[in-house]
Amino acid sequence: MGKERIIVFTGAGISAESGLGTFRDNGGLWEKYNIEEVATPEAWNKNPKMVTDFYNMRRKQCYEASPNAAHYAIAELENKYEVEVITQNVDNLHERSGSTNVLHLHGELNKVKSSGPNAEKTILKQDNWEVKMGDLCPEGYQLRPHVVWFGEAVPMLDKAVQHIKNADIVIVIGTSLNVYPAAGIIEYAPVDASYYLIDPNEVHVPSYFNVIQETATKGVVQLVNQLLA
Repeated sequence: MGKERIIVFTGAGISAESGLGTFRDNGGLWEKYNIEEVATPEAWNKNPKMVTDFYNMRRKQCYEASPNAAHYAIAELENKYEVEVITQNVDNLHERSGSTNVLHLHGELNKVKSSGPNAEKTILKQDNWEVKMGDLCPEGYQLRPHVVWFGEAVPMLDKAVQHIKNADIVIVIGTSLNVYPAAGIIEYAPVDASYYLIDPNEVHVPSYFNVIQETATKGVVQLVNQLLA
C-alpha cells in the first residue's frame, strides 16, 4: 500500500503569526488601501505605479518574514505521508519551511510576469523585493506581480480540484472559506476522507469536520504530532 495522501489547504491565518497581515486585520497593509485601488486589473490599467508600489511593500514584508512552527510542522508530515499543500497565500513560507509540493491558487509574490498578452507564459523569479516602473519582460511589456487579482481567473483551480479528489485526509488551516472560487475546492474532496479545521475563529464547516479552535502554531503542531505518532 502507498502512503496516505494529505491535502493541506491554507489561508492567510497561517502566515499571520509570521507577521503577514490578513485581509481582515486591524492596522494591516490592506486597511490602508481599497482593494479596488490595488488588486484589480482596472487598478493596474489606471495606476500601475500605485499597484507596483503596493506589491513591493507586500513583497518586502514577505521576504523579511520567516516561516513559523505551523509551516515547519506541515513540512514534517512528508516523513510519513504524501502531502500536497494548496494555498491561497502568495508568500513562499511553505517552501522555505521545507514543503516540497505547494500549489499557489492566487499566485506568488516572488514571481513577476508580463502585463502584455500571454502573461502566463512569461513568469520570472523576482529575487529582490523592488520592481520598478520600466522593468520590462522580454517582449517589452512592464512587469506586473504574478498574483491573481479580483476579477481575474484562477488558473490553478482545476489542478487543485484534481489533487483534492484523491485525498485521504484534508486539513484546512487559517481560512474563513469565504473566498471563492478557491474555497469551493473543498467540496470536491472524497466523502470518506478525514477532515480537520484549524482556526482560532469560528468558521462554519460541515459537521464531519474535526475542529481545533486554536491558532495555527498551536493547532497544527498538535495535529501533526497526532498524525505522526
